[in-house]
Amino acid sequence: MSRVCYFTGKKTRAGRTYAHRGKAKYLGGVGRKVTGRTKRTFKANIQKVRAVIEGKVTRVRASAKAIRNGLVTKPLKRVYKPVTDEAEA
Repeated sequence: MSRVCYFTGKKTRAGRTYAHRGKAKYLGGVGRKVTGRTKRTFKANIQKVRAVIEGKVTRVRASAKAIRNGLVTKPLKRVYKPVTDEAEA
């Protein structure tokens, strides 16, 4: 399954991480130098949630930001009442 938010379209992005050496100029050095660049991935914070979509309760993948911002409408809690003998008669 793909790691994509149903509501915002957020997904895994590619990027780099930089390795540095040296002392910063404001600390009295000659400056920080980049000594390496490595590929990495930035992954979206995707959660599986139950949401009401077009009137039906469906399990979708949504980003935490979409959940916080109220884009996800969650279904009502189910009220469980056990069956009694009086109700059957």
